[in-house]
Amino acid sequence: MNQHWKELLAIDRYAVKSSSVLQDLDRKILTLLYQPLIGSKCYSLFMTLWGELEQNRLWGDETTHHSLMTIMQSNLRDIYRERLKLEGLGLLKTYVNEGEEFKRYVYELQSPLTPNDFFQDGVLNIYLYNRVGKNKFLQLKRFFSDQQMDEEMKDITRSFNDVFNSGQSAHMISRVNDETFDDLTLSSEREYVQTNNHTAIEISDDTFDFDLFFTGISDAMIPTKAITPTVREVIKKLSYLYGINAIDMKNVVMNSIDQDDAIDIEILRKSARDWYQFQHGDELPGLLDKTQPLPLQSMEKGKKQRSQEEELMYQLDTISPRQFLTDVSGGVPPSAGDLQIIEEVMLGQKLEPGVVNVLIYYVMLKTDMKLTKGYVQKIASHWTRKQIKTVKAAMDLAKQEHRQYQQWAEEKTTKKTSTNKKAPIRKEMLPSWLNEDQSNEQNKDKTNESDGQTQLNRDQFELEKKKLFDRIKSYKDNKSHE
Repeated sequence: MNQHWKELLAIDRYAVKSSSVLQDLDRKILTLLYQPLIGSKCYSLFMTLWGELEQNRLWGDETTHHSLMTIMQSNLRDIYRERLKLEGLGLLKTYVNEGEEFKRYVYELQSPLTPNDFFQDGVLNIYLYNRVGKNKFLQLKRFFSDQQMDEEMKDITRSFNDVFNSGQSAHMISRVNDETFDDLTLSSEREYVQTNNHTAIEISDDTFDFDLFFTGISDAMIPTKAITPTVREVIKKLSYLYGINAIDMKNVVMNSIDQDDAIDIEILRKSARDWYQFQHGDELPGLLDKTQPLPLQSMEKGKKQRSQEEELMYQLDTISPRQFLTDVSGGVPPSAGDLQIIEEVMLGQKLEPGVVNVLIYYVMLKTDMKLTKGYVQKIASHWTRKQIKTVKAAMDLAKQEHRQYQQWAEEKTTKKTSTNKKAPIRKEMLPSWLNEDQSNEQNKDKTNESDGQTQLNRDQFELEKKKLFDRIKSYKDNKSHE
């Protein structure tokens, strides 16, 4: 994300489109339900894009991102970061056409979920509950609900055929010809203005192993017909939210089958919540409490003999980022600032929990047990571009890019301590002709010196890693003997 300029430039043009006509209720939903989840900057971006649409229209005029920067008084990096949040929550779809001089984007605004869908979403409602607290959550539920109609009221509304006779309809139809049909048909490049085209958040398929879930299940236990596309989506969300693996999910689903051999969605959600609270107590899960999805775990759960490296991977696979921060600190709960840094990375960069654990582990090795926001985000954005999904892949890349990450850490330290000093000329930035008079022997000595320094860095890194691993292990051993 720190190299947002590879994706977006100020001269790139964009136009705003809406999937449907946004209304006043949508504004209230965005303000009161979504804003606590996405933050004020992200909310401001959505409202600014919305403001570019004329009333009851679907398209706005094309302009540059520099114009958007001016209106929001924000830099391009922040706009790009907040745009990703809107995409992740299903509030924005982004399309691009890459030209030779600049790119053309279309930002299609999506209507937020209805209050009914939001409060029954199974993910967003729980995140909101954790963010605003019980009292405010109940207040919002009351605000977005109203009294139902009395059940004793009888519907006496007339139907169309009760009011209009068939003779009139037949007379009208007989007058329709080919030209009339052409007039009734909308051309393919246009679409009708509509409302309430809501888009829910999407959970990718790799978060849940359905093959493992169906292994060993007979039709008598869970009828195949009961796993409808809707049920599959709910299972993915519940697995993502509560960290339920495919094996445990079998029991959760079996407890949700009704007398008609169908799966009751509400009972399924309650069963998942009961499972989580049995495992973790009464506290509802947040983004930081997730663990690595089973299909993406690097180590087999049943393996008995593990090397120290494999044991570390297993720990990082099976623990949440919040708990890992606690373990690293010897049982001391992490600060609100540290939690916010990690939450922003998980939300903005969409890194898996196990990968985030490796990130925490590595950064603390290099920065004397401190989480530096800029350094964390820089490495996280690199891992996102590399599409790192597993603990092993993250650890391998950290080793491979060790010198580069060390240089980033040193650059940040240098900027803080000597902002007014002239920066030294980096060797690798010098043109080749400037060093042409150096002898081959000098180059050889420098190569040997560089190789030796690289090995020293690696040895130091392994030593620091072992110290941190021993620290966590010692804390866990002491905790198990309490």
